[in-house]
Amino acid sequence: MVDKEKLSKYFTAKKKPISFRDIGKEFCTSKQDYRLLKKLLKQLTSVGDIIVNRRGLYGKSEEMSLVTGYFEAHRTGYGFVILETPGQRDVFIPGRKTMGAMDNDRVVARVENMKNREGRIVRIVERAHTKISGILDFSDDAWFLRPKHSTIPFDILIPKKHILNGEKGDMAVVEITQFNNENRPPIGKVVKIIEKPEDPKSEIEAVIDEFHLARKFPKHITDETKTLPEAITPEMFEGRRDLRALNTVTIDGERAKDFDDAVSIEKTPEGFKLYVHIADVGYFVPWDSVIDKEARERATSVYFPDRVLPMLPRRLSEDLCSLKPKQDRLTFTAELDFDGKGNRTASAFYPSVINSNERMTYTIVKKILIDEDRKLRTKYNLLLKEFELMSLLCKDLRQMRSKRGSLDFDLPEPEILLDIQGNLSDIVKTQRNFAHSIIEEFMIAANEATAEYLSSLGIPSLYRIHEEPDIRKMDEIIKVVNCTITYKKAKITPADFSKIIHKASATPYEEVINYLILRSLKQARYSPVNVGHFGLASTCYTHFTSPIRRYPDLVVHRILRDTLNSGGKPNTDEKAIERLSDIAFNSSRRERVAEEAEREVIDAMRTWFMKDKAGQELPGKVVGMNSHGMKVRLDDYFVDGFLHISYMVDDYYVYDEGSLTIKGKNTNRTFSIGQAIQVRIDKVDIAEREIVFGF
Repeated sequence: MVDKEKLSKYFTAKKKPISFRDIGKEFCTSKQDYRLLKKLLKQLTSVGDIIVNRRGLYGKSEEMSLVTGYFEAHRTGYGFVILETPGQRDVFIPGRKTMGAMDNDRVVARVENMKNREGRIVRIVERAHTKISGILDFSDDAWFLRPKHSTIPFDILIPKKHILNGEKGDMAVVEITQFNNENRPPIGKVVKIIEKPEDPKSEIEAVIDEFHLARKFPKHITDETKTLPEAITPEMFEGRRDLRALNTVTIDGERAKDFDDAVSIEKTPEGFKLYVHIADVGYFVPWDSVIDKEARERATSVYFPDRVLPMLPRRLSEDLCSLKPKQDRLTFTAELDFDGKGNRTASAFYPSVINSNERMTYTIVKKILIDEDRKLRTKYNLLLKEFELMSLLCKDLRQMRSKRGSLDFDLPEPEILLDIQGNLSDIVKTQRNFAHSIIEEFMIAANEATAEYLSSLGIPSLYRIHEEPDIRKMDEIIKVVNCTITYKKAKITPADFSKIIHKASATPYEEVINYLILRSLKQARYSPVNVGHFGLASTCYTHFTSPIRRYPDLVVHRILRDTLNSGGKPNTDEKAIERLSDIAFNSSRRERVAEEAEREVIDAMRTWFMKDKAGQELPGKVVGMNSHGMKVRLDDYFVDGFLHISYMVDDYYVYDEGSLTIKGKNTNRTFSIGQAIQVRIDKVDIAEREIVFGF
């Protein structure tokens, strides 16, 4: 009987495209066989493995110079196809050859110029957007929507009968009823008018609508949560290692509610034994249950200043699965042995039960270890030895990562502070300390160990991959490095990134160089194919440590459990392996959406915070520069804005690319990165979420 594996081998052996009739002669002897063949060919073409050409002939996509991936659109219309097969260069798609693809669409592209990796999109396999948000407009007797996000560089026509009482200038959500191609624009209907935000809280509501995020769980999901156990009971401990006697803590931020990781540590004659305990979500959420399907679609939790849109219902994320202190909890433990230099010498994985001693915060742990706060050291005297061991192991692990070339960016992030009533009170720089490093290093170690264990057994799994940067994106980095820091090397390559970051540390150029390198990197993503993680300089990496908020972690837990139960035998079920590819693609895409929504909220909060400060003059620092002007960060608030050259009216200013400066032609007044500057808040545009400076 025909199956996908036989079909794949058949197409690989053929030297030319094949008709359905010829394929049928090879595999089919009955009508039932032909029906199965049609179904399998449809499945293979739907994911881009097999292509049907204009003559109706079937062939392997790579043999036709065709590749499958997702389209990364740019505001001017062109874009890149990021290939699903790791390790291959992106394909540049000119604006006239996009076939109407939108950002994040899953596409098939033909590579027309192998040397320059340029091509055209020939099929849109899966649409990322069925709904678009933007501004309603009316012109030349036609209604249309101007998309809010610049990665969708065309308008959507709306028949008058589908305008839903909208008015010109309204923010709306439009459902696309007919997608665009090279010859016609998309057509849609208004499904929601977004109320104009009146305050920061309603602005967050608007962003949720813009990105079509789910505020609540459907009724069938909430009904299912009512069937979950009321509490953790001793009957659930069967087959688990009892680790409740270990001193165990969670370390998180002050506002965290979902605690999915806890740690324990012991001193050994050789070095350290680290226990990383992760919430056993898979125990409560089996494959293809209604909760699992919803979590798979969401793929990630989304975090905003005033709320979390969780991947899992709160009954799980903040109760049954959350590793609360003084309560028995079901976990999956990675037990890792290290020598005195931070080398991992052994690892073991097993279901367990723990009881966390304390819910610690980064701030408190930092005060105990770094500030040596006497009151806190006395209060947590029972755990003091463990904290000291964690500190020692963290330093060893960090040093090991640094030696192998791991990239540690020190890019400041804004933190939105709300008062008791939930009103916006301040925007400050996020404070990272040594306690953050402890958890970061321990989670990286557990993720690496899990990935290496499954990979060594040949177990199909999900990996967190990060490919090397495209060499075409090196020019700007080289230019900036050459005119800012002294880095004596004739030719700079991605292998130099960690040294460059270290060299730029504590200089005025640290942030701009970190940002440029980060921007040059490809986005980390999920894949069933392991190609390593460039940013961490890791040959094998996965996500195992956050199953409450990331779906791939939950998948890895299930694979690990099946592996342990089967005695390490790989699962060769073809359907299960194919499912991993779909999960990887959707999880990567949903992660990008979540990140974009979170960034949009931060930009919105900045403008709301500054809206009453228009006209004020405030001190700041130049943190970025290009031919259009300067990016300036205020000293008093962690708020960025842009000072356009056109707003610098005391002279004619020009951008000097060679020295990364802006100079006045007549006054010789010069501005450079890191320079202190006094700016005036000229414009705060709430609608565009933009702050414009002048002086």
